[in-house]
Amino acid sequence: MRTPGILPTLPGGMGLYSRIHGMFCPDLGIDLGTANTLVAVQGRGIIANEPSVVAVKRGTKQVEAVGDQAKIMIGKNPGSIEVIRPMKDGVISDLELTEAMLRYFIEKAIGKRGVFRPRLVVAVPSGINEVEKGAVTNSAMRAGAREVHLISEPMAAAIGAGLPVSEPVGSMIVDIGGGTTEVAVISLAGIVASESVRVAGDELDQAIIKHFKDLHGVVIGENTAEQIKFQLGCALPPAEERTISVRGRDLRTGMPRSIDVTNTQVYQAIHHQVASIVNSVKMVLERTAPELASDLIDRGITLAGGTSQLAGLSELLSQETGLPVKLAKEPLTCVARGCAALLENLDALLPILESGKAD
Repeated sequence: MRTPGILPTLPGGMGLYSRIHGMFCPDLGIDLGTANTLVAVQGRGIIANEPSVVAVKRGTKQVEAVGDQAKIMIGKNPGSIEVIRPMKDGVISDLELTEAMLRYFIEKAIGKRGVFRPRLVVAVPSGINEVEKGAVTNSAMRAGAREVHLISEPMAAAIGAGLPVSEPVGSMIVDIGGGTTEVAVISLAGIVASESVRVAGDELDQAIIKHFKDLHGVVIGENTAEQIKFQLGCALPPAEERTISVRGRDLRTGMPRSIDVTNTQVYQAIHHQVASIVNSVKMVLERTAPELASDLIDRGITLAGGTSQLAGLSELLSQETGLPVKLAKEPLTCVARGCAALLENLDALLPILESGKAD
């Protein structure tokens, strides 16, 4: 699959060592997200999409489950098992567990290859610092990579969405994931204005939990809050009220209790977080050069990331900016697909990617 707008081919060929490795161990692209990790294999596309969750034996780093198997334990795990998200706000919060999680995904993608180790392209938030970048690189190396190349999430998302990132025109991408919202204007294969804010899907979930705790005196779990967001979440006041029934624990009695939840209540719960995302888009537009800003009048804004599918968000952004707004095709996988597109021409693109190699 060739993605339109991919960066131009640069001089340089693949060495014999890399060619031999490539025959036995394909390159991988990884969207290492706070909520989900997606893995793309060179020539095969996306082959894994699981939650960024690890279950361990309490008080130890002994891994009991990763991904889907760990996610179903959240809120249901016994006292001997602890369920942890090793990524927080788009960056590593637990090095050992991130390493274990990466090893799981690498082995799931290519199996155990012994001496043959893959090269990775890993998407990271544009706002992380050098220490955080080093943590990602080191964790990936220890998990079994022979080389690690980092690309900013908004650039990967733009490539995956098919935007013409290498052309001398302005393209705006808003990638709203689990831990961060990445906003960027891209031209000539570079980011010319950007903003990375740690407000995204997880913040919406926590706002929903807090709102219904305050409103009904009922505590709901993370998975329940996420389902409420998917079913009733909206960025604009709903024109028609919808209701679902959910279950939680009554704070007063400590007993299980069912409550009815409406989309109006969910809108009220997440309104401030949505406004923060909209403000980050406005901030980037204010910093964009007039020539590139004029391109956006026609080209508009492209939304990517799982949380970009929030009902009414496209309309709200269009109202607030005066620009056309569209949702990318398969927005959840845009970053991973961008990494996969880079894998097609990785050797030529190495000079423009941040790199780490095995000793």
